[in-house]
Amino acid sequence: MASSTKYIFITGGVTSSLGKGIIAASLGKLLQSRGFSVTIQKFDPYLNIDPGTLNPYEHGECYVTDDGAETDLDLGHYERFLNVPTSQNNNITTGRIYNNVITKERKGEFLGKTVQVIPHITDEIKSNFYKLGEEGKYDVVITEIGGCVGDIESLPFIEAVRQARWDLGPNNFLVIHLTLIPYLSAAKELKTKPTQHSVKQLLEAGIQPDILVCRTEHHLPAEVKKKLALFCNVQLNNVIEAMDAESIYDVPLLMKKEKLDERVITKLKLSSKTNTELENWKDFLGRLKNPTEEVTIGLVGKYVSLPDSYKSIIESFTHAGSSVECKVNLKLISSEEINKDNIKYKLKDLDGIVVAPGFGERGFEGKIETVKYAREKKIPFLGICLGMQVAVIEFARNVLRLPDANSTEMNPNTPSPVIGLMEEQKKIDQMGGTMRLGSYACDLKKGSKAYAAYGKASIEERHRHRYEFNNEYLEKFEANGMIASGINPDTGLVEIVEIEKHPWFVGVQFHPEYKSTVLSPQPLFVKFILAAIDSQNKKSK
Repeated sequence: MASSTKYIFITGGVTSSLGKGIIAASLGKLLQSRGFSVTIQKFDPYLNIDPGTLNPYEHGECYVTDDGAETDLDLGHYERFLNVPTSQNNNITTGRIYNNVITKERKGEFLGKTVQVIPHITDEIKSNFYKLGEEGKYDVVITEIGGCVGDIESLPFIEAVRQARWDLGPNNFLVIHLTLIPYLSAAKELKTKPTQHSVKQLLEAGIQPDILVCRTEHHLPAEVKKKLALFCNVQLNNVIEAMDAESIYDVPLLMKKEKLDERVITKLKLSSKTNTELENWKDFLGRLKNPTEEVTIGLVGKYVSLPDSYKSIIESFTHAGSSVECKVNLKLISSEEINKDNIKYKLKDLDGIVVAPGFGERGFEGKIETVKYAREKKIPFLGICLGMQVAVIEFARNVLRLPDANSTEMNPNTPSPVIGLMEEQKKIDQMGGTMRLGSYACDLKKGSKAYAAYGKASIEERHRHRYEFNNEYLEKFEANGMIASGINPDTGLVEIVEIEKHPWFVGVQFHPEYKSTVLSPQPLFVKFILAAIDSQNKKSK
């Protein structure tokens, strides 16, 4: 264990979905802006090995890192705020912990001992707590513990945090407890009792929180803060108010105003390296809140009733929109509800259309109709992953005159498999972690829209898919106006397609949204928004 590394643990109480990930990312940003090297990791209490096989309705989007890990969407927040890549080691689940321990037991590594939650499971958890710190790259490791204090499934994590305090020593260890102070409108009162009970549960587990971060819809009066400090056994200035914010990107500045970073630095005896430098962040917020343009983009997918399913895409539009001072109104449209008869009504007044990633047949034909509409009406279009494959299939059916063209994912017996399974994928019978995952290189064609967006000949983007463009059809596509503008240099696989005689029609096999951050907006999203502004201006003339 690197003794110079400081460890911060963030737990949650009263209810889930309070925004532990945003608080972790905001604190990380503040510490980073003071010159510290920071990473954030998420420990999830569910038994899946990773979120890769979870339906987005269960847990929101599955976020993919450079090294191909399928992770929790909070890792997306960490990267978007810190502008630093995460990895497999930044997201651990109970499933992975138990899998590791059982694998060791089968190999005989425990020398005939009875394998138990304490010490074997907790030791495995702690070893993962410290793994990133041991790399020697980070001054501070922030660990977010998923779920709620009191959940049966998170008990081993809480016990491991308790033990970590003694491993690390008081000056290298800090616990922040994020909680809710509800407001009873009938009584016109803020209530502290749920937080008292939540902290009591932590204390029963042997953990005294150092800092309370209190989510609230109303400002916390001094007497409420005093009450919380008294009953929860924390210093008064360590009771931090976290008011509901207009945007998640306001939270770092709100936490700075509440001096969260100062409290942390004092407790951990960190010597602040530089004054907080957040000018770029403030510039971003300034542009975000004072746009000079406004466009409406349709996001067509099958998981639209839970926007978290498309979290990275939504945030990419925020980053890219701010960079060109444009407010992007995203209209989420269910592809299952789109058909030939209602498409004009469903997609009217849109300045651009995105067809989202996804798996399976549900809503597929609605996406085909959407692409046809965008292609024929010359509306700026961006297809991501399955969205790119849909664009290829639609073009094959309606331009190449291959009416039965399809992906072998949707129809294994299609006579025109313009999208097919990679050879190495045909032998796989397990679902988890078996796709083409992580960062891959892509060479761009000069003069293409993709090249114009990136401004360079070679890029790297992240993938999460099994099916690919079938190169046997490439010549026919290019002869009819859909070109392959991005190719993987190692495999020759098509990564980007675009239509030359269209204002802006680009389909990408990768997920560009995973690499978009506040300080580095994704180039394709930026160009797509500019194309949407241009399209809107032409319509209004």
